[in-house]
Formats: sequence, structure tokens, C-alpha cells
Amino acid sequence: MRNLFLRLFLFSTVFSFSQDIEKKPFSVDLSPFYGTILEHNPDISHLITDHPTGFILSYNRKTYGFNEWERRYNYPDWGFSMTYQDMKNQFLGENIGLYGHFNFYFLNRNLVFRIGQGIAYANKPYDKEDNYINNAYGSHLLSSTYLKFNYIKENLFKGLGLNAGFTVIHYSNANVKAPNNSTNTFAFSAGLNYLFDAEEFPAYIPEGERTKYTEPFKYNFVFRSGINESDINGSGQFPFYVFTAFVDKRINHKSTFLAGTELFVSYFLKEYIKHQSIAFPENGIKSGTDFKRVGLFLGHELRFNKVAFITHLGYYVYWPVEFENRLYNRLGIKRYFSDKIFGVINVHSHGAKAEAVEFGVGVRL
Repeated sequence: MRNLFLRLFLFSTVFSFSQDIEKKPFSVDLSPFYGTILEHNPDISHLITDHPTGFILSYNRKTYGFNEWERRYNYPDWGFSMTYQDMKNQFLGENIGLYGHFNFYFLNRNLVFRIGQGIAYANKPYDKEDNYINNAYGSHLLSSTYLKFNYIKENLFKGLGLNAGFTVIHYSNANVKAPNNSTNTFAFSAGLNYLFDAEEFPAYIPEGERTKYTEPFKYNFVFRSGINESDINGSGQFPFYVFTAFVDKRINHKSTFLAGTELFVSYFLKEYIKHQSIAFPENGIKSGTDFKRVGLFLGHELRFNKVAFITHLGYYVYWPVEFENRLYNRLGIKRYFSDKIFGVINVHSHGAKAEAVEFGVGVRL
């Protein structure tokens, strides 16, 4: 009898321990594509000469609900992807991109939406002597975002599956260096996916009853910086600094709303004011005009465990020089390193016109 109890105890201990070990299933997929460059700006019409081709190669870490946040988002994938695109234009050349991405599933996991954010390398950027026709990319390194909508069937035969849909790929250097008219590619794709060890994929853990979760108001202070250039080719790259203070309120596990104010100190704007006062005095911009701006903004964070997608909409209440317009927006990714410290990478734009890529660090109290 004592041996029987000992065996039962050992079995239950091993079983419980195995339940606490997270499995890490993964898949890979390859999707060749064929598309067209959208004429979002008439200034790039001369660069649209043929249909670009390429492929997307991806690694996807599958989730099954081991962590609570996975159940709230219907068991998404996270992973890394690489794109290759031949722009089919001698001045645009070829682009290679590296991304982090999330896959979100709908319609009984037959429809998948992917959002990827990363960096791309353009092999033929603008050059005032050798490639002045390319007014889309001002530098080799570009910020890149892609959206992928696919109908997908996984594990049709021994882990092998099919997928087909369409993709939108955006390339821009966010005015790190002029010119920066950017490109957007709309493409159709079809490909294969393979789920490793498909027969051992764990059962999905159900979400269960949702618990109410809120946090008290928190005070945040952020410092952002980087370099950028005005739209005037060759005007030079200059540093900028953004000092932000805001209050946030987390209303549930997914959403946090916020409101705040910020000071923009952008030295490219100081150079722009100087240039305009000399070259175009009829525009009424006087030398010595203050180049600083102050904004008020509202925002939202969509939380995924320690990562959040941020969206801000702001208005310059202090705007001494008319540059772009008074409304601005911000899109980016935030990573919480602890309950109080976070890092952020985002694009500061006026509508679809990017001004800067901002790198920041902040504290939440």
C-alpha cells in the first residue's frame, strides 16, 4: 500500500510539473508575391514602370494559451520574417527587409491577419550624382511595415499547409535623410506553410471566465530623440529631442488610454527657418523665428503581455512656424522592461507624411 501511494505521488508530481513547462511549437512559411507600386504621391509616378515581385519567409512561434494574454487574443503567433522585393525599376533597385511580426486569427483560424514592423535595406537609394531619379528613398536603411491578409490551411498533410492572400509593404526612412517620398506595394501572394511536430501540438487551453482588471492613474515621463532632415535635399541631418509628460489609465488587460503634453526641440526646423528666410522671403518666415513646438495629445495602448502598440493624435498649441500642419500623429511599439521602466520606438507623422523615427525611454509612476 505504501508503494502504491508513493507511485501515485510521483505520477501526480511529474504530471503537474509537465503541465508547468511551456511547449514551444513553431511553423515556417514561404509566400512568393506579385504586385504593383501604388501611386500614393504623384512625385513617384516616374518610378512605377513594372510589377514588383518577391517573397516573404517567416518563422512563427505558435501559442496555445499557456500564458493568459494568449487566450485573450485567440492564440496569436509571434515571430520574425524576411522580405525580398525586386521593385522592377532600375532606379529603385531591390529591397531586403527584416521584421518582427504578430499573426491574429479569425473565422475558426482560417483567416489570418499579420502586422510586421522592421528595417529594410535598399540597394539603390537617392544619390545626387549617380541616382538622382530615385526620390522615394533617401538612404540605404528604411523603416518598413507590412500587412498580410491570408486564407490559411495548416497541417493538411503531415504538417504541410497552404496559404493565399494579399500583402501591403511600406518603405520609408521617415525623413532621416531626404528625399523621402516612400513607396507602398500592393501584392498578391500564395505559398506553403509547415508546422513542425504537428502531431504533438498541444491542446488549446480555454480562456475561462474573464476577470475585471484596472489600474489607478499613472504618471509617465518620456525622453525621445533621433536625427532627421527637412524635405530640402542636402539641407543636412540634425538631432531632435522630445520631452513628454502624460497621465494614463489602464481600463482592462488590453487597453490603456492616455493624455499629455510634450515639447519638440527639432534642429532641422531651425535650419529650415534660416533657409526659408533667405531663399523665399515672400513666405514671411523670418530668421530667428522660434523652432520649438508644444503639443497636446490623446492616445491609446494595446497591450500584449510586456509589449504594446501605441497610437497618439496630437495638436500643436504652440506652432510659431507653419511647417506641415498643426495636427500630428504617432504610431509605434513600446516594451515594458519592468512595471516602471519602458522603451519605445515610433514614427512621428503629419497624416501620412513622416517627420521622424523617435527612439525613447520612459518611466511610469
